[in-house]
Amino acid sequence: MSPVFTRRVQLPVPPEVAFDWHERPGAFARLSPPWQSVNVIAQQGGIRDGATVTLDLGLPAGRWSLRHEGYVAGRRFMDRQTAGPFASWLHSHEFTPAPGGCEMHDSIAYTLPLAPFSGPARGFVESQLDALFAWRHRVTRLDIDRFVAQGSTRRTVAVTGASGMIGQALVASLSTQGHTVKTLVRRAARGVNEIAWDPARGSLAPGALAGVDAVVHLAGAGIADAPWTDARKRELVDSRVQSTALLARALAGGEGPRVFVSASAIGVYGNRGDEELDERSTRGGGFLGELAARWEDAAAPAAAAGVRVVHPRISLVLWPQGGALPKLITPTRFGAGGPLGSGGQWWSWVTLHDLLDMIAFAIREPLHGAFNATAPQPVRQREFAAALGHVMSRPAFAPAPAFALRALLGGEMADAVLLAGQRLTPRVLQEQGYVWRDPDLEPALRGLLGHAAKVLA
Repeated sequence: MSPVFTRRVQLPVPPEVAFDWHERPGAFARLSPPWQSVNVIAQQGGIRDGATVTLDLGLPAGRWSLRHEGYVAGRRFMDRQTAGPFASWLHSHEFTPAPGGCEMHDSIAYTLPLAPFSGPARGFVESQLDALFAWRHRVTRLDIDRFVAQGSTRRTVAVTGASGMIGQALVASLSTQGHTVKTLVRRAARGVNEIAWDPARGSLAPGALAGVDAVVHLAGAGIADAPWTDARKRELVDSRVQSTALLARALAGGEGPRVFVSASAIGVYGNRGDEELDERSTRGGGFLGELAARWEDAAAPAAAAGVRVVHPRISLVLWPQGGALPKLITPTRFGAGGPLGSGGQWWSWVTLHDLLDMIAFAIREPLHGAFNATAPQPVRQREFAAALGHVMSRPAFAPAPAFALRALLGGEMADAVLLAGQRLTPRVLQEQGYVWRDPDLEPALRGLLGHAAKVLA
């Protein structure tokens, strides 16, 4: 008899609302566990009967193909393996009324290859499913909580930088919340949900943003993607300032959107040691401080024209598939994690899903100006390394001397990116009543790395 894995979660909405969330574009991306590399190779249809999806699991098992069946609107959909790592797989998603909302019931009947000789592998499979559904059910529950909190208003949001880590995740998040998302692309637009622009040439067609309620501007060359030569530093500045100025001029000219969420970074404060900082603190110096200041100032024409301009000052974004965290995970996995330099520098951090919630919060709430997009508890870098090592069950005491980091990255980049610190308080978000998904570091890392089935359930 095939094993059957089951998990249930209570949701504060009728079954039809929870079901609709799963039908929206972006739901699959929202539910994909960040500790696994799963890429969609091909997808046809949504979750209705006959729809198919083929995934690259990033494993020797290769591709996994699934076909949807058993669709009952508002109540059930199923996916059956047609090719992949299991001998058989049938996953049923059921939505039933329950006091205060509904219950979502996931049931998976599966058979491992080479049964019955594969019995010893069942414990591993069940542990992986435990972690997967702890993550999926927590994301679903918190996303639906946000969906309820935003009320009935649905917006059209234009997003720049939509091909980057944050941008891709933001498109998925906004889409599942019922918003229409248009992306700005540096090529000819394909379809009604793309807008062509060329910030280097100052090109954005008149009226291109008509009908858009808010613009979220994330585009910019990666800070640590290449050595800081003079040419690279000009690119880092120009990619932010020119694009922001172009959008600000368009919005100031009455293009339509009355909300402009234009990203910034906590580097605006410079290296401030142990000083406690909030949004009232002065800007700092150094290349990153000057870059962020010019970045924010470029949006001034929109603010002067009455557009509500908001600058999320983004801290260290935690996500296992991009940014700094994978670079920290690799040495930790091999027992070589530990303090960077002295380890005494303050690191302010935020999980990717909290950052996405903060951006959505900035779109709908009456925020103006800068806010610190960070968790409420910064930590010293040595504490961060110790927490990561503890989660991964690895030692984390091997230091990376400052001179070695400077030799590897260049002195200016190492000092500004790894060895500098900002001890931030997110005062604006606290005063506006924002509720964090991940306020504490170690539980956040456990969730992101798939070690928190019991914590997250």
